[in-house]
Amino acid sequence: MSTLTVAPIPSASNLPFPEEWTLADLLEHLGGIPASRVLLHPTPGSATEADVIRLEAQANKRLCELIDGVLVEKAMGYRESRIALILGTLLENYLFGNNIGAGADGTGMMRFNPQRVRIPDLSFVSWDQFPNREVPATPIPSVYPNLAVEVLSVSNTAEEMRNKREDYFSAGTKLVWEIDPQTETVRVFTEVDDSSLLTINDTLDGADVLPGFRVSIREMFERARRGNP
Repeated sequence: MSTLTVAPIPSASNLPFPEEWTLADLLEHLGGIPASRVLLHPTPGSATEADVIRLEAQANKRLCELIDGVLVEKAMGYRESRIALILGTLLENYLFGNNIGAGADGTGMMRFNPQRVRIPDLSFVSWDQFPNREVPATPIPSVYPNLAVEVLSVSNTAEEMRNKREDYFSAGTKLVWEIDPQTETVRVFTEVDDSSLLTINDTLDGADVLPGFRVSIREMFERARRGNP
C-alpha cells in the first residue's frame, strides 16, 4: 500500500512576506498580475531555481520566472512569439557578422539573485559577461541582458513591466525595448522611467549596445502579420 507524502508547509517565519499579507497583497507585490499566472506549488515564497528548471523540463513545459520565491508563469501568445522570433532572427544575423555577444530567445533564463530569475522575450548578452567568451552549460547563468526585449501580452501590467525594468537596469542593462503588438509601437528605455516611443514610421536602433543594428518597425510588424512585406 502506497503512502501519500505531503510536503511540509513552510512556517510564516521562513517566508519572505509579512504574515498578515493576503493574496491581494502578493499580487500587488508582483505588479498587479492576474492570479492565473501565479503557481501555488511550491508554496509562494518557497520556490527556488530548481523549481523553475523542473517545470521547464516537464512534458507540459511551463516557463516561469522566479520572483522572491514565487513562480510566475510567462505570458506570451502566438503573435507575441512570432514578433520575438522575427526580431531574434534579425539579431542573430547581425551577431553573425558582429561577434560581440550572444542572443537568446524567450526561454533564456538569467539569475539576478538566488530569489530572482528573469526570462526576457529576447535578449543580448555581451561576451565580456561570459568567462572565456563562451556560453556556459548551466541552465540559469548569472548574467544580465545588455539588451532586454519584452513583447507585451494582454496580461502584462504596467507595474509588472516596471518591476522588470528595475531588475534589468539595477543589474547593468543598458537598453530595454518594450514592443506593443496592439498599438504597433516600441517603447525604448535607457533607464527605468526614461523612454521614447517609436511608431511604425520609425526605425529601431541598437545604439551603443548593438552598433549599426537597425530595424524598420513597419516591416517588423508587417512580416509578423503576412510574411515578407
